[in-house]
Amino acid sequence: MRLRRRRQPGGPRVTLYSRAGCHLCEAAEAVVREVCADLGESYVVVDVDADPQLQARFSDEVPVTFVDGAQHDFWRVDEARLRAALG
Repeated sequence: MRLRRRRQPGGPRVTLYSRAGCHLCEAAEAVVREVCADLGESYVVVDVDADPQLQARFSDEVPVTFVDGAQHDFWRVDEARLRAALG
């Protein structure tokens, strides 16, 4: 299954699929938050455990980052790579 979200005009460019209690998710969100703040971009965090389909798709890969609707990273967010993708 390939998940592709369409970005709504004016909506967040970055989507972080995450779960509560995940230390990698917390670290990824910190990077996403900093990069988006620096670049004036918005982001959204989606709890994969709130949706059985997302949980099945991303269970072993969280956190998963999408930029402009396309999968960008999983497990860790590379700051330089995210900045380049948003630049």
